[in-house]
Amino acid sequence: MKKLILGLAVTASSLAFAQQTTSTSSSNPVTFGVKGGMNVSSLSKGADLSDSKSKIGFNAGVFANIPVASSFSIQPEVLYNDLGSKVTREYTVLGNNYKDESSTNLGYIAVPVMFQYNATPEFFLEAGPEFGFLVSANDKFKSSTNNNTSTRTRSLDKDNFNTFNFGIGIGAGYYFTPNLGITARYTAGLTDIAKNRPSNSDAIRNNVFQVGLAYKFK
Repeated sequence: MKKLILGLAVTASSLAFAQQTTSTSSSNPVTFGVKGGMNVSSLSKGADLSDSKSKIGFNAGVFANIPVASSFSIQPEVLYNDLGSKVTREYTVLGNNYKDESSTNLGYIAVPVMFQYNATPEFFLEAGPEFGFLVSANDKFKSSTNNNTSTRTRSLDKDNFNTFNFGIGIGAGYYFTPNLGITARYTAGLTDIAKNRPSNSDAIRNNVFQVGLAYKFK
C-alpha cells in the first residue's frame, strides 16, 4: 500500500506541477494526451525459465507533457501494461504433430515518469523510472494437434507475487504532426516478481519493449 501511495503521489505531484506550469507559461503550455501500442515482453531467465520466449501484449493510457526548459520536459503517464512471457514446445508422437503454448500474463497499472530531451520540435529522447502495481495474474495454455485446438486459462494467486514493480525506461519518439507521433521504449525491471524467493535461486524480472502511437490534445 505504501508503494501504491508513493506512485500515485509522484503522479499527483507531477500533475500539480503541470497545472502551475500551465498558468505561468504561455509559450510552452502543458499538453495532455493518450497513447497505446504493442508490448514485446519477457521474464529474465531463471533456472525454470530457460526456454521462455517473448510474449506479445499491449499498453494503453494517458499522459501529461510538462515543459521545464526550452529543450526539456517531464512526462508522467498512467498506463495499463500487459507483461509476461511465453513458452512454446513442438513434438511428434506416433506420427501426430503437437504444439503446446503456455503464457504467463501479468497485468500492471504502470506509472512511468519520463525526463525528455527535445532534440528538435519533432524528435525527443527520454529516460526515467517506472512504478508498476500488479492487478492481474494468470497462465494461459493452448494445445493443438492436426486440426484440433484447446485453450484454458488458470488464475494465479497474486499473494505469491510482489505487487510492486520498479523499472528504468529509455526511449525515443517522433511527432509527425503537432498532435500525432510514434514512440518506442525499453523498460528493464529491477524488482523480483516473486514475493518469497527461495534462497540461492535467480530473481525473475519483467522486461518489455514498447512501440506505439501518442496523440496530444491541443
